[in-house]
Amino acid sequence: MADSKGGLEETKAFLIESLRIPDMEPEDLEDDLPLFGDGLELDSIDALSLVVAIKKKYGIEIPDAETGREHFESVRTLSNLLSAGKLPTDSTPGSD
Repeated sequence: MADSKGGLEETKAFLIESLRIPDMEPEDLEDDLPLFGDGLELDSIDALSLVVAIKKKYGIEIPDAETGREHFESVRTLSNLLSAGKLPTDSTPGSD
C-alpha cells in the first residue's frame, strides 16, 4: 500500500512541476481528481506538455489520443501508468 501512496504523491509532484502549476502542493490534489473537465481543468496544450514530460522523464511514449485519454483520466490513472513504467500491452485497442 505504501508504494501506491508514494506513487500517487510522486505523480502529483510530477504534474505540478511539469505543468508549472503555481501555489499548489501535492497534498492539494485528490487521488481521484480528474485531470480534465471539472477537475484540474487541464487543456489540450497541457496534455501535449504531459506527453512530452512523460516521455522525457519515464521513457513512456503515448502513441495516440485515445491512449492518452485512458491514462490521463485522473491523478490515479496517470500514477498507475507511471508506476508500471510502460503501457499495458492490451491498452491499444485495435492493435493486431
